[in-house]
Amino acid sequence: MLNVFEHYASLHEIPELGFQEFKTSAYISRHLKAAGFSVEDNFNATTGIVAVLESGQPGPTLALRADMDALGHIINGEPCARHTCGHDAHSSVVLSAAQELIAEGAVKRGRLKLIFQPAEELGTGALAMIAGGAIDDVDMILGFHLRPAEECAVGTAIPAVRYSACVTLEATIRGLTAHAARPHLGINALDAAVSAVQAVNAVHMAPGKSWSAKATRFLCDAGVTNSIPDEARVVFDLRAGENEEMAQLQERVERAIKMSVAASGATAEVMLLKAMPAAEISEEMTALIAESIGEVLGEEALMPTRSTPGSEDFFHYAVQRPAVKSGFWGLGTGLTPGLHHPEMRFDLNSLPIGVKIFKTCVVKVLG
Repeated sequence: MLNVFEHYASLHEIPELGFQEFKTSAYISRHLKAAGFSVEDNFNATTGIVAVLESGQPGPTLALRADMDALGHIINGEPCARHTCGHDAHSSVVLSAAQELIAEGAVKRGRLKLIFQPAEELGTGALAMIAGGAIDDVDMILGFHLRPAEECAVGTAIPAVRYSACVTLEATIRGLTAHAARPHLGINALDAAVSAVQAVNAVHMAPGKSWSAKATRFLCDAGVTNSIPDEARVVFDLRAGENEEMAQLQERVERAIKMSVAASGATAEVMLLKAMPAAEISEEMTALIAESIGEVLGEEALMPTRSTPGSEDFFHYAVQRPAVKSGFWGLGTGLTPGLHHPEMRFDLNSLPIGVKIFKTCVVKVLG
């Protein structure tokens, strides 16, 4: 049986984008089957995996979820996939915990379910697993994420990380082309798009709430430099600490885009590219994780609950299936210079800690 370091070394070398995790999925599936789990590959026609360990005794069904996908980067002018969010570490930790739990006969009641999920970065991986019924029979689900160095050190952990809602919108703004010498005959889509960015920057929510709205991509090219462009595309990133706040923010941003471009005679079509909900976390699961962290690392290593403006599609599970109790924790890893940075690094010695915390959680529920 390989250890967590060996799994990580293997998975780190085969980064794959969302819904393309073919090598990653095959690797994880092979080791789960060898360990004795009942494994369903290509779950819901995706690269996702669902594995089950039946105890044969009555009890709850506890699921552990790990994401598998890498991020797309452009490095030295070349597009590539690279693990810069730690999903290879997440999969390695959950895989290793599962192997040790089954080898030790630690699951004595209920069922242990493992969900290795594709496409977290696309925001649709969890939804695909939910649509396939992955958590229809689940009572509790746990997930985790490596944390940056500034949030918690190696040898510490956070029992609940409250992620924010994130919505990505793309506005396609259409005007009317004309010769640049006769701009009065056209409608400049570039000018209209600039107005849309300014209008979104003027959107305000309650100052006591956590939120942001900003343009993150601007594409416009008439093909020549002496023509009025008739189309521009702008992507906006929206964040909010609460789901209700996000609904209001999204409505105001869409209205600002459409009304601002209309002032110059242009039109805007706003498309939703990605949406992730704000955290919905069970207090019971947070208490379970906190107790487990204390047992593994000591009470002094238990960090306070933390909120983050980042987003995580894990929370689709709780929002789509409110009856499922969910917990999501953070592992101190000394991660620098930051998540999604092309040169992201972390202390590998934190990985066995993650394995122990997950194992302790499982034994408390199913042991």
